[in-house]
Amino acid sequence: QVQLVESGGGLVQAGGSLRLSCVASGSILGIFRMGWYRQAPGKQRELVAIIINGRTNYADSVKGRFTISRGDTKTAFLQMNNLKPEDTAVYYCNAQMPAKDYWGQGTQVTVSS
Repeated sequence: QVQLVESGGGLVQAGGSLRLSCVASGSILGIFRMGWYRQAPGKQRELVAIIINGRTNYADSVKGRFTISRGDTKTAFLQMNNLKPEDTAVYYCNAQMPAKDYWGQGTQVTVSS
């Protein structure tokens, strides 16, 4: 089992920045991909960014503003700059292993206009 804990969410004005952190614990060997997803009220959960062996991929809506990174085998970060009201959502950390993927409990990001 893998447990994921996110932190760093909060309330910020448009144009501001936040840095989300995700820490994995438990049986973390075998995690080959980590990513961030988000879910706004009334909408489906969507991919924000993923990182695999140092390679990254981003949703078009966040390209140039968000940066995903790995600190070590058990941490992942999402630096969010120039935040917009439409970025308001619950952000979830995801870790993928060959047979299963895991989710954190989510952290709320609210961007005021």
